[in-house]
Amino acid sequence: MGLTHPNLDDLHLDILTPRHSKLRTQIAASFPKSPEDRGTVSWFLIDDLRQEQRYEVRICWPATQQPTDFVLNTYTLSEVFDTPELITSLADYSEGRDIALPEHKRAAREPRPASVLFLRVVAAADYFTTNKTLMREVPPVNADIILDPFLLNLLPRSLLPTGIYISLIAIVAWLLSRIIWDGLNQTRRVPPGKKTD
Repeated sequence: MGLTHPNLDDLHLDILTPRHSKLRTQIAASFPKSPEDRGTVSWFLIDDLRQEQRYEVRICWPATQQPTDFVLNTYTLSEVFDTPELITSLADYSEGRDIALPEHKRAAREPRPASVLFLRVVAAADYFTTNKTLMREVPPVNADIILDPFLLNLLPRSLLPTGIYISLIAIVAWLLSRIIWDGLNQTRRVPPGKKTD
């Protein structure tokens, strides 16, 4: 195949980075036509990753309005360029995206293999309806793709506010339980007929 190592900017891929970690997009989906066909493939680029840092990539979408099965895989540059099936899929997707991307979504600089990954998203429609149009033409899925770095490689950054909230509730509950327990112990020690101050 003639496509070897293209400039990443020529691929017209949307890019996720730790600084631009949320991408609101529409992902094409389809009904699988065979057991090998798992749905429609979309490609994205994940850039500016730090070595030894854990990340999580997830997709959020209105599942009750657009039931869809997603499969997410990440690949290094060499894995994609050395695997005919992957490079063909990437080239096919790229050819269908002849659009100009905003500056922060471009990958014009030379790639650093340790900090760049390809993200492949396979989307399969997962519904049945009597509406023949929806069964024939699956609408694109409105989705957010989120790149979430882990703090200290233990907790996703997006869960930090939730963790702080739960910790505060636990501390207040513990303090309140101590006050209630001390009050119960004090009333138990007072002899009948005597009043406490």
